[in-house]
Amino acid sequence: MKKTVLILLSLIITLSVFGQNEEANTDEMKRAHPAGEKELQNQKDDTTNIRFKKKTVQIVEDDDETQIFVKKHKKNDDDWDWIWDDSEGFKGSWSGFSMGLSNFVDKDFSLSRVTGDEFMDLNTGKSWNMNVNFAQYSINFIGNKFGLVTGLGLEWNYYRFDNDNSVQQDPLSGEIVIRDLAIEKPGWDILESKLSTTYATLPILLELHSSSSQSNGVVFAAGAIGGAKLGSNTKIVYKENDNKNKARIREDYNISPFRYGVHARLGVGDWLIYGTYYFTSIFEKDKGPELYPISVGFALSFE
Repeated sequence: MKKTVLILLSLIITLSVFGQNEEANTDEMKRAHPAGEKELQNQKDDTTNIRFKKKTVQIVEDDDETQIFVKKHKKNDDDWDWIWDDSEGFKGSWSGFSMGLSNFVDKDFSLSRVTGDEFMDLNTGKSWNMNVNFAQYSINFIGNKFGLVTGLGLEWNYYRFDNDNSVQQDPLSGEIVIRDLAIEKPGWDILESKLSTTYATLPILLELHSSSSQSNGVVFAAGAIGGAKLGSNTKIVYKENDNKNKARIREDYNISPFRYGVHARLGVGDWLIYGTYYFTSIFEKDKGPELYPISVGFALSFE
């Protein structure tokens, strides 16, 4: 019951924060010029392109700004095939793109940090969760309105620290501890410090549609989700002698290699809100603070 209440409250918080925060530009997501095709932006250093079916999602990180662009290809384009393809009839809402906010809760579902773990305090309004779900398989149970949905996806979490610190592995104990930048780098004016993770995800969801046509009715899905870690890094953006610089370190950081949790989504047609809570701590047991990832946001289904 606590998990359900937590997710619902977080969804409400997300709606209010998204209305105020303009760091990520999602206005481009469904906008197209008269020819029906949105050209992607010029490539930058921190750019991720993922193409599937008739769309390409481009994620551009430029200092403290994240922009999302979606391009729809013409029918005669050479599109990638999906690993799985739905049969006619019931189609789930998993495939597509979603973006929201990330944070951690402790074992008591509190967003507050206990003494000693304050260095994991996050700026929630600038801690992002992004997902590209590129494969989907739906199994119809009842009248093209209720069925089982599974698939594959990629999940990125960008945890923006609230204080001028990062994280590091203690050379003696091997545990994750604070990297106090104010002490270590007194000449740096810290503009941004974050921890990022990338996971491959696989859901098993039960999904209900109010209409046999998903685009016209209410959609609700809930179930389990699992993940396998693909990578992790820290990134610090700072000024030194009026020069702006970046310091990125790709390390393991004791991030849990596998995780599992619960996922739910609710919406109308192709637009939904979603929430995810993982029962697996972000760090491996006894190798870092015991904190459990939670994310909420908006999803756009590409079915």
